[in-house]
Amino acid sequence: MIAWRYLRARRAEGGVSTMTWISLIGITLAVAALIITLAVRTGFRAEFVDTILGANAHVTIYSAGEVTAQNRVDRTITDFDAWADRIGAVEGVTRAAPLVKGQVMANNADRNIGVQVFGIRADDLKSIPGINNPETATGSIEDFEDGIAIGLGVSRELGIGLGDKIKLISPNGVKTAFGTSPRVNVYDVTYIFSAGRYDIDSTRVYLPFAEAQSFFNKEGVADEIEVMVEAPEEINDYVGPTLRAAGEGALAWTWEDSAGAFLRALEIEDNVMFIILSVLVLIASMNIVSGLIMLVKNKGRDIGILRTMGLTEGSVLRVFFLCGSVTGIAGTIFGVILGCLFATYIDPIFAFVNYLSGGGVWDPSIRGIYALPAKLQTGDVLSAVAMSLGLSFIVTIFPARRAARMNPVEALRYE
Repeated sequence: MIAWRYLRARRAEGGVSTMTWISLIGITLAVAALIITLAVRTGFRAEFVDTILGANAHVTIYSAGEVTAQNRVDRTITDFDAWADRIGAVEGVTRAAPLVKGQVMANNADRNIGVQVFGIRADDLKSIPGINNPETATGSIEDFEDGIAIGLGVSRELGIGLGDKIKLISPNGVKTAFGTSPRVNVYDVTYIFSAGRYDIDSTRVYLPFAEAQSFFNKEGVADEIEVMVEAPEEINDYVGPTLRAAGEGALAWTWEDSAGAFLRALEIEDNVMFIILSVLVLIASMNIVSGLIMLVKNKGRDIGILRTMGLTEGSVLRVFFLCGSVTGIAGTIFGVILGCLFATYIDPIFAFVNYLSGGGVWDPSIRGIYALPAKLQTGDVLSAVAMSLGLSFIVTIFPARRAARMNPVEALRYE
């Protein structure tokens, strides 16, 4: 009752009331910022990993290679179907598909870009989630054998659409007596996909497996075996069994190997951002100390009277601890509400900011994904709440103890 009365400061004690409101607003904004940052961090990592796993191999199995008569290392796989069958039989492996890969130039009229060609069978292509069920798609994947499937970025860069023709130019073409001449083939675009990642959509092209073998002069061989598993987050558990199934001379490259540096950088950045925002919460909590010190100074006479009436030090400490902790609790609650609302409606909010700035705030060619993601998790919200409440309670103890230890004689000396 006493704490609640002190919190409802009268007009004459407006300084205390002002400090309380400043503390409340500061904690609210700090907690909201912490929750929003954690949500964006979690969403960005989840989006990045999902797009990697949705359109890329979880494990790539390739050959260590043999040295040819020309002193070149030949890493192609001749018995690729046998490799794929053995790897596909490993427990937890959902798909093992042979691939032919190569980098070529794609052309349409006067436009040219470099693309990465994946030669793959139609059934294997349909089993890739990010390609068969992409964010957006034009055409039908069922028509893949009749032409070529290209990413949305490739389509935009070359200015071609469904049913148009695309020209692929490979420098390693037909071998003649006068050297190797470039190979040029023209294909009908039968399927345009968006896998959710800019770097995939702007470079990825899929050709039927047999056509890719012919185009790259790799008849009867494959470059690698693309493997997908049930639990890609535990990919290291699959490396050993798949290598043993492939046989001697097989090597593995996992999705964590290709994206590991980026994921580690994200983790370091996450930890640094959490520490920085925790400092902001601490700074906001320190305003409670200022408000409580002013409150204790203004209520010195009240403290002296209460002590002479028999109120114990512990009771006085609880009174002022409640005054400070209530501010921290209220600020934390409002911060959680504000942060969760912001993270939930981040798309329209970001679209509005993008509109006010004239567009171009989010560049997918730099970020790799097309939008700013946010994913609320209970653990992130609870960590923000625990941080805010813990700091609020800790900083409140010191001015509350000062009030509790105040000598009632000194407090009433000049009254």
